[in-house]
Parts: sequence; C-alpha cells; structure tokens
Amino acid sequence: MRTSTDSNKTNINITLAQLRRLAQPFFLPLDQTSGFQFIWLLISLLFCVGGLVLVILTGLIETLNNVQPLLTEKYIGGVVKTIEAIWSSWWGWLFGSLFIIGTSSFFSFRHQLRNKRWLHWLFLGIIVIMLLAVNGINAGIGFIARDLTNALVAKQEEGFYRILGIYACCFIVALPIRVSQIFFTYKLGIIWRDWLSKSLISDYMNNKAYYILNPNDELATDVDNPDQRITDDTRAFTGQSLTFTLGVFDALLTFSLNILILWSISTTLTFSLFGYAAFATTVLIIAGKNLVRIDYDQLRYEADFRYGLVHIRDNAESIAFYSGEDPEKAETQRRLGKVVKNFNLLIIWRVLIDVMRRSINYAGNFFPYLIMAIPYFAGEIDYGRFIQASFAFGMVEGSLFFVVNQIEELAKFTAGISRLEGFQSKVENVSKIASINNDQKEEIVSESIIINQANLFPPGGNEPIISDLNLSIANSESLLVVGPSGCGKTSLLRMISGLWKPVKGTIERPKKEDLLFIPQKPYLILGSLREQLCYPAEENRFSEDHLRSVLAEVNLQSLLERYPDLDIKQDWPRILSLGEQQRLAFGRLLLNSPRFAVLDEATSALDVKTERKLYGLLKKRDLAVISVGHRPTLIEFHSSVLELLGEGAWRLIPSSSYKFDQL
Repeated sequence: MRTSTDSNKTNINITLAQLRRLAQPFFLPLDQTSGFQFIWLLISLLFCVGGLVLVILTGLIETLNNVQPLLTEKYIGGVVKTIEAIWSSWWGWLFGSLFIIGTSSFFSFRHQLRNKRWLHWLFLGIIVIMLLAVNGINAGIGFIARDLTNALVAKQEEGFYRILGIYACCFIVALPIRVSQIFFTYKLGIIWRDWLSKSLISDYMNNKAYYILNPNDELATDVDNPDQRITDDTRAFTGQSLTFTLGVFDALLTFSLNILILWSISTTLTFSLFGYAAFATTVLIIAGKNLVRIDYDQLRYEADFRYGLVHIRDNAESIAFYSGEDPEKAETQRRLGKVVKNFNLLIIWRVLIDVMRRSINYAGNFFPYLIMAIPYFAGEIDYGRFIQASFAFGMVEGSLFFVVNQIEELAKFTAGISRLEGFQSKVENVSKIASINNDQKEEIVSESIIINQANLFPPGGNEPIISDLNLSIANSESLLVVGPSGCGKTSLLRMISGLWKPVKGTIERPKKEDLLFIPQKPYLILGSLREQLCYPAEENRFSEDHLRSVLAEVNLQSLLERYPDLDIKQDWPRILSLGEQQRLAFGRLLLNSPRFAVLDEATSALDVKTERKLYGLLKKRDLAVISVGHRPTLIEFHSSVLELLGEGAWRLIPSSSYKFDQL
C-alpha cells in the first residue's frame, strides 16, 4: 500500500521537475544540462559573488586606510580586523578556492551560456551582490545597536552621537543598494517573462497546436484558458520565481552572517531557535498542503469567469438580436458562483494558516527574553549584548522561517507551476504528435488537388463522413460541393485544406501558399484596414493604389469613403457587416493570388449580382475554385458538382447535369 509519505515525496518530485522544465531553460539548455548541474551553477554563483565582494571590500578598506587611516581605525576598526584575520588564516584560502571553483564552473559551461543566457546570470549575480551588501550592513547594524544601547545606558553623550552618525550612514549607503536591487530584479523578471512568453507562443502556434487543442471545447481538452496561462500565469511564475529564489539567497546570507553572532552570544538560544523553527515549519507545511489545490482551482475559475465576460463582449450584437441577456447573465453568474464558492473555502484555509503563522511569530518574540534574562540578571552580559542577541535572533529566525512566512504565496506559486508547466507539456506533446503524424503521412505536393480512395471520419467519431472518395481538380477547374446540412461539406474542405487527415487514402495538394480558404464568416485580424486586406501576406508587397483598386473591384468603395486612411485600426468584426466582411475576404483572395481557392459559402450574405461579379473576378484570374453552397446561381461558375449524400456516400457529376431541385 502506498503511504502518505510516499505520496508527498512523489508530489514534491513532480513539482520540482515541473519547476525545472520551466525555469532552467532561461539559464541553461534543458537538453544539454541536468538539474544538478543547474543547482551547482547557482551555488557557483554564490562562490563567485562571495569572493568578488571580499576582494572589493578589501580594496575599499585599503583605499580608506591610505586616505584616512585615523577615521578607518575609529569607525570600522572591527571590520578591518576581520578582513585582516580572514586573509591571514585558512579562511582566505577557502574563499579564494571557492571563487576559483565558481569561475571555473561558469567557464566550463560557456557554450551553454550562449544566446544571451550569460546576461541572465550577470543580472542574477548583480542582484545577489546587492543582497550580500545589504545583509552585511544589517549584520553590522547589530553591533551598532549594541554599542548604541550601551552608550545610552552609560549616558555617554559623545559616544552616543558618534555611533548614531554611523547608524545614519548605514541607511544612506543601504538605500541606493536596495533600490538598485529592486530595479535589477524587475528588469530580470520582465526579460524572463518576455523570453518564456515568446517560447510558449511559438510552441502554441507550431504545427497548429492551437487548433488541435481546441480550447473552446471544455470537454475535449484539459487545457483551459490558454490565454490566461500565457499572460497571467507566466507573469506570476517569473515574478514569484525570482522572489523565492532571491528570498532563499537572502535567507542563506542572513543566516550565515548572523548565526555566528548568535552562537557567540548564547548557544542555548541558538539550539532553542533551531528546534522551534523545525517544529513550526513542519506544522505549517503540512497544514498548507490543501492551499495548493484550492489555489489551482481558484486560478481556473477566475479565468473561466473572465472568459465568459470576454465572450459576451465579442458577441454583443448577436446577444442583443436574440435578446439573450437572461441566459447570458445566468451563465456568467454561474461562473461567478464557482469563483465565490472556492474563494470562501480559500478564506477559511488562509485564516487558519495565518492564525498559526502569527501565533508562531508571536511566540518567537519571547524566546530571547526567556533565555537571555538569566545571564543578564546574573550580570554575565550587559544590556547592549542582550539587545544584540535579540536582534541576531530575529534575523536568524526570519531566515529559518522564510518558507513559513511565504506559505500562502508558495501555495499560489505551486499551483501556477502546475498550470503553466501542464500547458507547456500539453502544447509540446500535441506539436510533437502532429509532427510525427506529418512525417508518417508526408504531404504530397502536387500541381493539382488529387484525392485517392480517401475515408474521412470526424475526430473521435465512428461514422464515416466520406468513403472511398476519388477526386481530381487541376488548374483553372472548378468544383461545387452540395448536399443537405450536416452531411460533411465543411469537413471535406477541412480535409482538402489539410486540417483533418483521412484515415485511409491519400491527398495530393499544392503548396500552402497556393491554396487559400475563405469561410462563411471571414477571419478578421486585430489590425488596420491595410493589414486586413493583405492577410496573410506582408502588407509591404502591395502599393496603396493596388489596394484601393482591389477594394473598388469588390464593391467596397463606400468603405474607402468612410475610412480613407488604410492604416486606421478599428473593431472590424463589429463595424463591418457580414456582407462587407465577405467582400473584403474576396479582396484578400485577389491580392494573395493563390492558384486554388476554397470557399465555404463565402457569398451567403451577398446579393446574386454581387456574387456573380466576385466569381467573375476569380474566373478572369483563372483560379481553380472549390465552393460549398446552396444557391442555384453558383452552378454557372463551376464545371463539376460533388454531391454528398450522407453516411459516406457521394456522387460526382458535370454541373450541366445537376439540378438543385433534387435536394
């Protein structure tokens, strides 16, 4: 039987593997390095930073000694002695060796740090240097607080103001360092987000993964709301990754710089802190497990709710025509209800964990007093030492309780990792499978469209749409596809365009740039009128006069009068009527000049006169045309008719022999 401990270990391993897949490629290639090598390079970064800071600090002290030796001895004499002690003992050799090991590690990975990855490590190194500088100042403040307190107790006015001046200087020095650290953190975060978002978008658009995933069908895919995963989840992941990584570095540095101070003051207090931290961290991590699942659900429900509102905005006119406000409101409120219900559960767990965390933090405030009061009342330490112990305890406690204090953010982060990596893996798998299928069924490029013994089934369906279809369409030929609704006319066009694959038989088709598909409701991009007309070709291929002449050819002169500037950007799907959109699509077809045009009821919103003119334009350009339609007027523009009879049956006859009243 599988134990709870084994399950927890498995979940942790899965999360760490997901985190590596998302984070490592930004710093090191995933296929060339392991997770251990990535961690080692992070440790090597600390070696490099530590050695570099020691060298810089030594150089500054030497400079100050040469310029103002009296001031150096008076104000930072303790620091000078510490640096001298390091270089005169084995500590100097240790720091030097670690620095050499760190730089050698980066040199050995120089080939993996190409493509600007070295810049990412440089930014991270600068941030860690600043963290180390701030922590060094904080450690020094502990000694300053001790001396400042003793000066107050002893009423040494001159010494008090001298130490207070040093205290002020520490803040003056620390402020620009902390501000710079925040700037570089944000800068590295946006560079990472830009890189990760582009990577996800590239995978999403590769091998038509966006089409195969079909995110609008909630039952057909486990990848919900890809827009949110690429935008919000990516932003949250990169920001939180840096926050936690730098938080861990900060905690390690804080611990390293203050634990020796605390140990030198009281070993009893040090051991008490370790035991207390271990107990509290274990309790809160166990209690916080449920937060990961609840946060994961909250992210999904929030995205579903937002998508419902976007859906209403995108279909506002259709909803208004139907007067469908009530069902839309009901559906939106249903999605909102899921958000509220899950968030109420989230509130309960957040409050419980927050109560435990605050109780632990409040209890920690008593330890220095309980333990240090005994030696203080016995006269073994002075009050300044007591204050320094309390300060060092607080710093070490904060570093040990880093995970505890971030438990809620860690739950959100874990949920975000699962959603983002799940999306990335799904997209990569879909793209990989599509690529393998394409390799196995290699596209046969031909000058004509030739279908040989093709059997077509709907995705996941068992009933054939078309059986044993044989068809050939050469240059300048035309085919009209007819049949009752639901018999598979659009499915046939999907197969001809390469979106669907036959389970049997072969299809030869021209290169993709020689075939253009125009649906009944044309696709309009987010862009200018010029970009709409030229899509998918580059707009700089066509002159201004050429574009205007094409718009005139497809009876869109009125559009030019309303929008004389072709670079204007509007909400075109809302502004243009379906008839105008269909005419614009024909203009797009004329500009791109493919050899084959696939039209799925592309003139259904046009009058017969305009339809005749547009088909006449295609005929003048000798385009091969495959049309789906129900109008008898389409017969004259096609040489053959393919009638789909249902249940896979079909017949191919000359257009002159076909009568629409047979339907």
